[in-house]
Amino acid sequence: MIEPKNATPSEIVKYLDEYVIGQDKAKRSIALALRTRYRRMQLPKDLQDEVVPKNILMIGSTGVGKTEIARRLAKIMNFPFIKVEASKYTEVGFVGRDVESMIRDLVSHSYKMVEKELLKKEQINIEKYVLNKIVDQLLPPPPKQSSTSEETYQKLRDKMMTRVINGEMDDKKIKIDPLKTQNTPEIDDFNGNVDIIKIQDSITSVLGSFNQGARQKEVTVKQAKELLKFEAKNEILDKNSIKEEALRRAENEGIIFIDEVDKIATGSSGTSRNDPSKEGVQRDLLPIVEGSTVNTKYGQVSTDHILFIAAGAFHVSKPSDLIPELQGRFPIRVELENITEEILYKILTQPKNSILKQYKALLEVEDVTLNFTDEAIRSIAKIAQIANEKSEDIGARRLHTVMEKILDDISFEASDYPESKKSITIDENYVKEKLSPLLKEQDIAKYII
Repeated sequence: MIEPKNATPSEIVKYLDEYVIGQDKAKRSIALALRTRYRRMQLPKDLQDEVVPKNILMIGSTGVGKTEIARRLAKIMNFPFIKVEASKYTEVGFVGRDVESMIRDLVSHSYKMVEKELLKKEQINIEKYVLNKIVDQLLPPPPKQSSTSEETYQKLRDKMMTRVINGEMDDKKIKIDPLKTQNTPEIDDFNGNVDIIKIQDSITSVLGSFNQGARQKEVTVKQAKELLKFEAKNEILDKNSIKEEALRRAENEGIIFIDEVDKIATGSSGTSRNDPSKEGVQRDLLPIVEGSTVNTKYGQVSTDHILFIAAGAFHVSKPSDLIPELQGRFPIRVELENITEEILYKILTQPKNSILKQYKALLEVEDVTLNFTDEAIRSIAKIAQIANEKSEDIGARRLHTVMEKILDDISFEASDYPESKKSITIDENYVKEKLSPLLKEQDIAKYII
């Protein structure tokens, strides 16, 4: 695994090569954009502000790898990263999510990332906190008038801690504060209304006023070990520091992948000019991409240096159907290659976790060994390509439906196979037997969708 924050372009491309076949131009452009972000952070502060993100527009048919590249980026990058669909947003004033919500989603993701990192660092302290809370209940300190010495009490306490750690006290009952041991309800999407933050901050106190008479809840020690972790988290972690770091990362390292951006293009005919999910969304998106300030529940966020990667098939519309101002904010344009029969073959065989490896692993759970001859694999690729040509072209996604057709009977019966049938070889004849009759049909999509 590479170090994400300072990975070189070649390292990023090499990583993506393990999972995404071809699309070298797209991988190269993204690798350069990410490296530029690293370079920017090494510059003096006044110069950092002048360097704008190299936003990318990826153009390609369904199933050519746009989303897969984004998914793999999310796995490798230790950056705040979210994927959204442009078609889910509506123009301000219409029912639906407003465009600014993607920034709030990014910040929420950034907050969770920072919190998770700190939780990992403070794991030992959290465990100590929980243990001490439980032991305090099981073995409270002796009264001041007691004859028990401090040394004796400490020995007893140490023994009790050992018993709690070993699970010997799991069935014992103790009392905890239920309000301290639950997550505070949060409002994820408050549409920029700062007053909502105040409402959210008061929720705990409001709940407390309704529970004055029932602040203590009896639970087992085993249950308390889990419940008290929430209380420990709130006591040990500095929420203000988390917020500050989350905002910093979102502003300087945040990446938003906007899929289906072609769905908000107006189209050459102009028939959808009044559609709130079209030009209106573009106009609302423009200031976000250009650079603006968005209110979130964690504070204000500047979008000046967030990296935007947009992607779309552009079958019906063209990139030029986007409003000119928005086009200009995506200076790097990459056209992804269409999927061919040879590429489908490589997708089946070369990726680190290829489709074939996935199906083999699934059947190994039933102690069934699945083998594919090279001829069979090539036949699968060929049939998938034919299916794409005869019906709607969905690229590499076709392989999943084809594989399901081939392995349907085997997957269903695998758990009942005798030992003599635990090893199965899929050859070209088997593939043809399962799929060739379907290919003779006029409407192949009826069978392989």
